[in-house]
Amino acid sequence: MRLKMYDLAGADERYRFSPYCWRVRLACAHKGLPLDTVPWRFSEKALLPSPNEGTVPVLVDGDTVLGDSWKIACYLDERYPEHPLFEGPQAKSQALLIKYSTERTLHPFITRMVVRDVWMALHEKDKPYFRQSREKRLGKTLEDFVADREDARAQFRQAIEPLRATVAEQTFISGATPGFSDYIVFGTFMWARCVSNFEVLEVGDPVWVWRNRLLELYDGLARRAMRNPALV
Repeated sequence: MRLKMYDLAGADERYRFSPYCWRVRLACAHKGLPLDTVPWRFSEKALLPSPNEGTVPVLVDGDTVLGDSWKIACYLDERYPEHPLFEGPQAKSQALLIKYSTERTLHPFITRMVVRDVWMALHEKDKPYFRQSREKRLGKTLEDFVADREDARAQFRQAIEPLRATVAEQTFISGATPGFSDYIVFGTFMWARCVSNFEVLEVGDPVWVWRNRLLELYDGLARRAMRNPALV
């Protein structure tokens, strides 16, 4: 039986940019699990299978419906133990630290750099919701919020120094082979890469090299992903 995932899409349904959905896509590829993705948009909450929290990813595996990328990864390792995403309970606990560090440290920087670019390629029915909800949350227009993105990029490059030091010493965050810790962080870089042509990394940076390794995994799954069609 093939797995099915509801995956955030833009105006062009081939355009997929959610960092959380990318985590699950790579996790399934890692485990060799066939995955069908269903394009979903912010205004289509009623189309999600139950139970859901009104967000994606939502994974459907037979009668099981599960949201939240972390819960999905844990489920996949329990249900399909071959090719584990976490090499034991200690690795799983360490990956949880990576998850929260990524979401609470790196995501705010990425938002400061690309949030307006996200809006540009959304379906027209999603644009009002996205602009209104994000501007309420950010306290500024999308345009004003990204006005200092050069400064945000400089701060971001400083903030990833621990990641830089790690991947300068070893091939992946998880060690010699990739694991879910890599997919968590890489999902964030895929978000930036898919939605914007504003390059967040300097060419040759150890993190840039690590990102390229992830782009080539699984027959270039991530490398082939459509980038923001509004910026082409």
